[in-house]
Amino acid sequence: MEIFQTILIEGLIYALVTLGVFITFRVLDFADLTVDGTFPLGGAVMAVCVVSGVPPAAAFLLAFLAGCAGGVITALIHNCLKVPGLLAGILTMTMLYSINLRIMGGRSNISFHNAGTFFSALKTGNVFSASISGDLAVLLFLAALIVCIKFACDLFFRTDFGLTLGALGGNPQLIISQGINPAYLKTAGVALSNGLVGLGGALASLYNGFADVSSGNGIVVAGLASVMLGEFLISTNKIMLLTLRAILGSCLYRALMFAARAHGYKIGMKPNDFRLLTGLLIIVCLIVSKYRGAFWQDLFGKKRRTLKPAK
Repeated sequence: MEIFQTILIEGLIYALVTLGVFITFRVLDFADLTVDGTFPLGGAVMAVCVVSGVPPAAAFLLAFLAGCAGGVITALIHNCLKVPGLLAGILTMTMLYSINLRIMGGRSNISFHNAGTFFSALKTGNVFSASISGDLAVLLFLAALIVCIKFACDLFFRTDFGLTLGALGGNPQLIISQGINPAYLKTAGVALSNGLVGLGGALASLYNGFADVSSGNGIVVAGLASVMLGEFLISTNKIMLLTLRAILGSCLYRALMFAARAHGYKIGMKPNDFRLLTGLLIIVCLIVSKYRGAFWQDLFGKKRRTLKPAK
């Protein structure tokens, strides 16, 4: 039971990262590597807020806004300087490393063990009930938070602005023909994506008990793997199910990583091999998604050809 709770907690925390990656890679069709910088940025902002005694709600809001600011910088570099999106994200990610160090006062790591945090209050304060354990209280809070954020995203993408933003990735020329500047839409989308990632970084730092400037290394790859895993679980074009499968994909990815940590030693796997495993997982997902449609089309196509026309 404790193992299951741990997987769900990690899956829900990193579900915000998966939602952010889903918005840039799938909705906007924008390869954004800013995620590797905005994730530790959210953690750094949360660390400063915890040490300074800022209320949790304000700390979460500041982490979200900091992530949005990182996304805006990437969008401005891309739109104003005509730099490819991939390079713009790399530039912002590189600059954010130094910015994160400055936010954290020149330290690469800040521990929360000597300061009370929101999660520590959940674990010891019996917020929900005296019979609920600390980890279960954290899980219930995260579940409620993720559900609220999910429905907020669903409502946003059902508005006129959200529908236009979704059309930008699929058909940019349609947006231009309607007299809408795609640069504004892309800026808003990338900002929203990295805002969610920054919020995920803040939650991860609270759960881990520390903020680290290098915590974002490989986060975008893990988020992309979670998005692809979710696509195998549910096949749909409805926004409510699209966001749901991103969350489920995050939980499934964390379950696979937990299984690798628990049983990888049997095949000689070490912690340093997890990034290799993530990369191979993405490659496998790409191969399966490439040939899955052709396989089912050939399978059902052959069945249709064997049917005799009705007399």
